[in-house]
Amino acid sequence: MSYILLTGSSRGIGAVAAQALEKRGVTVIGHQSSSGDTDRVAADFSDPMAALLLWEEALDRSGGEIAAVINNAGLFEANTLDSSDIEWLDRWEDTLRINLTAAAQLSRFAIRHWHDHGSGGRLVHVASRAAYRGDSPAHWHYAAAKGGMVAMHKTIARAYASEGILSFAITPGFTDTSMAGDYLETRGGEELLRDIPLGRVATPDEIARIITFCALDAPASMTGAVIDANGASFVR
Repeated sequence: MSYILLTGSSRGIGAVAAQALEKRGVTVIGHQSSSGDTDRVAADFSDPMAALLLWEEALDRSGGEIAAVINNAGLFEANTLDSSDIEWLDRWEDTLRINLTAAAQLSRFAIRHWHDHGSGGRLVHVASRAAYRGDSPAHWHYAAAKGGMVAMHKTIARAYASEGILSFAITPGFTDTSMAGDYLETRGGEELLRDIPLGRVATPDEIARIITFCALDAPASMTGAVIDANGASFVR
């Protein structure tokens, strides 16, 4: 049986990805930020110890047989230039910890585990178009975190490919989730869609299909790839 650890699996892209993976016969060890009456593991990544506790629980549930880690959890919160100094710094640090540092911790734990067992594994990082294009003036921190995730992914891919440890990144543009919906509304709604040649935002199902492909099907030669999914709103 194949076990995959998927962060941020309680809603949006993560919830749809969990369903897609389970349809393929994978056992998903899901994660959510707060506790609840579910099978998902609760871990608040604003706590520096949360990633370790999540990893240890995932190892316990899988019997040490984790085949892949999907870093999908994210925080998208405005941080305006005129915030107080402490508010601006707190939001910056929270966003980088949740969007980047926790993903780095889990990637490190997974790579060390695969090293110890002499096995390969897969990492899938859900980044953002913002990694390349940037974001709004209130979202420096979000763009910086996603840019860091892409740089981390490329470094991992180059460092460990010879050991069968593969890394893939996905950079969606706007996706039809509650997080993106709030942003679209505050940034002009339909007006903002004019920037997307496809004429619409991505659906969670579309991104989940890419996640599933990277976690299960992508050939090894694709390690290090960054897959764009933004309706041609940013091409490179």
